[in-house]
Amino acid sequence: MHTESRGVSPEAPVIPRLRGVLEGIPTYKPGKPAAAGDGPVTYKLSSNENPYPPLPGVMESVRSAAESFHRYPDMACSALTAELSERFDVPATHLATGTGSVGVAQQLLQATAGPGDEVIYGWRSFEAYPILTQISGASSVQVPLTEDERHDLDAMAAAVTGRTRLVFVCNPNNPTGTAVRREELERFLDRVPSDVLVVLDEAYREFIRDAEVPDGLEIYRDRPNVCVLRTFSKAYGLAGLRVGFAVAHEPVAAALRKTAVPFGVSQLAQDAAVASLRSEDALLERVSALVAERARVSGALSAQGWSVPESQANFVWLRLGERTSEFAAACERAGVVVRPFPGEGVRITIGEPEANDLLLEAAEAFRKEL
Repeated sequence: MHTESRGVSPEAPVIPRLRGVLEGIPTYKPGKPAAAGDGPVTYKLSSNENPYPPLPGVMESVRSAAESFHRYPDMACSALTAELSERFDVPATHLATGTGSVGVAQQLLQATAGPGDEVIYGWRSFEAYPILTQISGASSVQVPLTEDERHDLDAMAAAVTGRTRLVFVCNPNNPTGTAVRREELERFLDRVPSDVLVVLDEAYREFIRDAEVPDGLEIYRDRPNVCVLRTFSKAYGLAGLRVGFAVAHEPVAAALRKTAVPFGVSQLAQDAAVASLRSEDALLERVSALVAERARVSGALSAQGWSVPESQANFVWLRLGERTSEFAAACERAGVVVRPFPGEGVRITIGEPEANDLLLEAAEAFRKEL
C-alpha cells in the first residue's frame, strides 16, 4: 500500500494535526428542549427564547424570501443595514451583521485577539465567552462577580494589562440578569486604555426598565474603543434565524465585515429582521408583557424565601449551589425545563403565564423541602 511506502503502518493511521488550543475546550451547552410525545405539556424555560410567535409582517417576508432559496443572500445585508442605520441613528459604516450576536462576538475575537493576548470578562457570564476566547488562541481572564451577582468593574479594570485586547461587559448579565449602571460604567471606561476594545453585549437591552442602566449606543458615540452587540434572537423572537449586529466606530466595524463568514446571514433572516424593526409597536407590547411576568415571577419567588437578584433581562437567576441539579430535576418533573449550571445555580427564562405558574409551584414545593 502507498501508506506503507511512506513509513505509515495500517495499524497507526495518520491523524491530521489540529490546533493545540482546541484541547480541553468546553462545549457550548444549549438549553435542554421540552419533552416531546403524548405526555403532559412541558414548557422550555432554558434558552431565553421569546414565547411569542414572530412579529406581524415577519412570516409574510419569510415566505417571500423562500421563493429565492436558489440564490445567495445579499452578502452586505444592505436593506437590513439601512434599516438599522435609520432606526438607531448610526452611520451605515458603523454597522456589521453576523449570525446572532454570538457570531459577531466570534468575529470580534478574530479581529482583536490571538496567542499571547488576554480577554477579560466577568464570571459567571455568557458561557460562550471562554469558548470563543480559547478558539482564538487568547487567554481568558475571568473576574468573579460580586456577592450580589453583579460585575465587579473595579476588579475588571485592575485586571487590564498590556496583553489585554478585549473586555466583554454583558449588560444585562447572562445568567444573573443584573445590570451595570451609567456612573459605574463610565468610571470603568475612563480607566480602560483607549487601545483596548470594550464590548457591551446588550442581547437583552429591550427588557431593561432601570433608568440608570445606559443605552450602550449612547456610550459608544463618544468612545471609539466601545462596541455594542445586539441580537434579534431574544425580544424580536428570531432565535431560529440567527441574525445579530454590532455598532462600532468604522475601524472596528470594518474589521468585523472582513472577518464575517461570506453570505452567513440568510436572506430569510435579513428580511425577517427588517420586518421586525418595522413592527415596533407590537414588539414593545410583547416585551412589556414579559417584563410584567418577570416582576410577577421575581416577586413570587422572593415571597417564597428565595434570594432573587434584580433582573433586567427576560430571565431570573437562583443561586442553588449543590442543590442546582436537584432543583432542575424537580422542575422538569413539574413540566418546566430550566437551565442548570451545576454547582452554581439555575437560570429560568420568563415564559408564558402557564409555564411560569408551573415553575412557581415547583419552586415552592422544593423550598419546603430545604
